[in-house]
Amino acid sequence: MAIITKITTQQKNQDRFNVFIDYGNGKGEEFAFSVDSEVLIKFQLKKGMELDDFSFLEIQYQDDIRKAYNLAVNYLARRMRSKKEIEDYLVQKEVDEPVINEVIHKLTEQRYINDQEYAVAFVRTQANTTDKGPNVVKMELKEKGIPDGILLEALDEFPFKQQIEKAGKITEKFYQKNAKESSKIKKQKLEQLLLRKGYSYEVINIVENEPGELAQDDDEIEAVRFQGEKAHRKYAHLDGYEYQQKIKQALYRKGFSMDLIERFLKEKEENE
Repeated sequence: MAIITKITTQQKNQDRFNVFIDYGNGKGEEFAFSVDSEVLIKFQLKKGMELDDFSFLEIQYQDDIRKAYNLAVNYLARRMRSKKEIEDYLVQKEVDEPVINEVIHKLTEQRYINDQEYAVAFVRTQANTTDKGPNVVKMELKEKGIPDGILLEALDEFPFKQQIEKAGKITEKFYQKNAKESSKIKKQKLEQLLLRKGYSYEVINIVENEPGELAQDDDEIEAVRFQGEKAHRKYAHLDGYEYQQKIKQALYRKGFSMDLIERFLKEKEENE
């Protein structure tokens, strides 16, 4: 039978204790294991106490739980986490599954993790501080292990009106940056951008058709002139029919109508 001969506090961690035991094998006192203060109290470990094999296993198991619990609490201290995030983190730390289950149960009882509260807070934060649309936010919540029922309820924190406002701001910036593109190309690129950011076609159609958002006629004329001059510099060495066909092809691929292209070519001819 093993007998505890000494218990000392660790120098670098005052919450952990080293336990020394005499196993009765003639070797005298030996270091056996270390435990958290909570485990020490729970098992009432003290000098002279006898430990059998089962006690060793149970103490070690409870200490593993305590160490994993402390890891999880420190991880949670930085910000809120979902249940899956905690589980994944502990897996990375090579914690065994039964221990992880015990830690998750304890954290849930203490309300340190609550997927519903986490999802609501996450949606609010993304809606108020980023330009992400609801579809991207939904995908990110799925990756964090949030169940569909909780996820859909949390997305109510991102109302349709706010989606339109945010998509409208993205659209305004986009048109300012891409003023020299044709309206057709701008529309295609804008749709792709808003879809990537997680907005629905319904929202996209609304912001595209808001007054003042789409390029006006003057903007389109300036755009065809800009793109036309670029094409002219490229094909200026050509003459006549071949020159005109290359310019037409280049501008048509840029999304301009044939009327606008013909207008540019006429202006170009008159100015030469």
